[in-house]
Amino acid sequence: MKMTVERRTRVKQAVLATLGIVGVVTLAVVAPNCVQLLKYVIKSPSQRANRHYYIKSVARRMAKNGLVSFGKNNRGQTVVRLTDQGRKELKLYGLGTQTISKPRRWDGKYRLIIFDIKEWKRGVRDELRGWLKQLGFLPLQRSVWVHPYECRQVIVLLKAHFKIGREVLYITADEIENDRWLRREFGLD
Repeated sequence: MKMTVERRTRVKQAVLATLGIVGVVTLAVVAPNCVQLLKYVIKSPSQRANRHYYIKSVARRMAKNGLVSFGKNNRGQTVVRLTDQGRKELKLYGLGTQTISKPRRWDGKYRLIIFDIKEWKRGVRDELRGWLKQLGFLPLQRSVWVHPYECRQVIVLLKAHFKIGREVLYITADEIENDRWLRREFGLD
């Protein structure tokens, strides 16, 4: 059974959060701590049996991507450590708790995010869409998203993290044709 990108991202967040809290841990300790967090991520009974497998496969992938490193402690146990890149990734997940601030009055402008990310970077494209959705953007098309409030700083962070600076554009627009549905969705009426 394949893990979806969203579930894999949540498992990665759980592993990073566990390591961020406790620092260096043995692999045997990572799994139980992450399993505790994953009860909120993996809900179906058939998938619960595979939680340890998910954690180990995500941890291996994270090591391959340079987010964690495996080593041995003085007792010969396998330990997992956050790398500098892993700490940066953990900070990025802090964005997940942030929201785009809503001013008292809407300035009447829309913020458009448009991107053209190559097929071989499909994972990045999918993760970016997930972040935009989480931040409250609405899709106009698959690669065009809109938000009514200033959000340039958040987009700059996302562009830097995913290394997609030239592939993503931030546009401020005075109007969008037939925007009644957008006004209704964003509660601007």
